[in-house]
Amino acid sequence: MPTIYLSPSTQEFNPYVNGGNEEYYMNLIADAMEPYLAASGIQFVRNTPEMTAATSIAASNSGVFDLHLALHSNATASGNGERRGIEVYYYPTSTAGKRFADILVQNFKTVYPLPDNVRAIPTTSLGEVARVRAPGVLIEIGYHDNAQDADWVRNNIDLIARTLTQSLTEYFGIPFNYPQPIQVGSVRTNGGHLNVRTRPSTDAFIVGRIPNGAEVTVFATVPGWYLVQYGGIVGYVAAQYIQLAT
Repeated sequence: MPTIYLSPSTQEFNPYVNGGNEEYYMNLIADAMEPYLAASGIQFVRNTPEMTAATSIAASNSGVFDLHLALHSNATASGNGERRGIEVYYYPTSTAGKRFADILVQNFKTVYPLPDNVRAIPTTSLGEVARVRAPGVLIEIGYHDNAQDADWVRNNIDLIARTLTQSLTEYFGIPFNYPQPIQVGSVRTNGGHLNVRTRPSTDAFIVGRIPNGAEVTVFATVPGWYLVQYGGIVGYVAAQYIQLAT
């Protein structure tokens, strides 16, 4: 299952026209993403507000990630607050980065009030796109110097988080699940190991095996399957072989 580096803005000095700042709202979005990511089997490492763009890039490059996703909001150079829109940046020679950027654009067109103002843009100048080892995408979620965009972000934290996560699951080719109460279960296979798969299907790739009797964390339930974690293994297992704790 995929692992991403999640990098909400650390720019606390970029104020929202109606209160708050870029760092605050991008971290609210990242907070709201976490339950969706867990329920959909996407593991993540996340930066902290004390970090900078440079240290976030270094932390991303120190690990092995399938994607680097940076969350930001935008402002006009003149500061007049007249512009609106969502801009998704990717490295021009990155096929994977462009594919994810295009998915984000299509999905945000369905939720942002001005769909024609949602676009993907190639860039070589943004560090979290150009200097990360994993495919990097930076999304500017509205203009924080525009009152309408600032209000849209403020009033749609969960919608934005859900759209970002749905886009990730589409990119990785895995199911999107809504957050569910986390449960604990144990493997009951009468002695054999239990296969863990990337999707809830016996045709899906096997990412690991769990021994009989092992305790697992259950993040989501879909018909006939559980999304579980066992150590560093995350994936889908046949529900008939899991006994949930009461």
